[in-house]
Amino acid sequence: MATIEKFEDLEIWKKARELCKLIHIYTQYEKFAKDFKLVSQIKGSSGSVMDNIAEGFERGGNKEFSQFIWISKGSCGETRSQLYRALDYEYINQSEFQVAYEKTLEISKMSMNFINYLNSSNIKGIKYKKD
Repeated sequence: MATIEKFEDLEIWKKARELCKLIHIYTQYEKFAKDFKLVSQIKGSSGSVMDNIAEGFERGGNKEFSQFIWISKGSCGETRSQLYRALDYEYINQSEFQVAYEKTLEISKMSMNFINYLNSSNIKGIKYKKD
């Protein structure tokens, strides 16, 4: 398995970035854009998904990284909940909802798998390496 040297190489971060971009597109829709509070919330939570993955990676230790993935996973659930509000308020249609919903489920599943990997790995992280 190749060594990941930067968070931008992580598939889970790439998927989170895709979700964040999709949410940004949706919030540009005229009706959606007028709901400033929901726009702020959903952009914040979707951004938190990718940002916590990045921050956890940069901490350099698997325990901390795992904790940040848990936070990211929670933000992913928050985004999914907010998508229901966007659908219920008719800011997005069922098809648009489904695309974003599937992305959140995929990221949540990847998060759980990644947490399990980090917790079972004998590698403690870069900050524990002895040179």
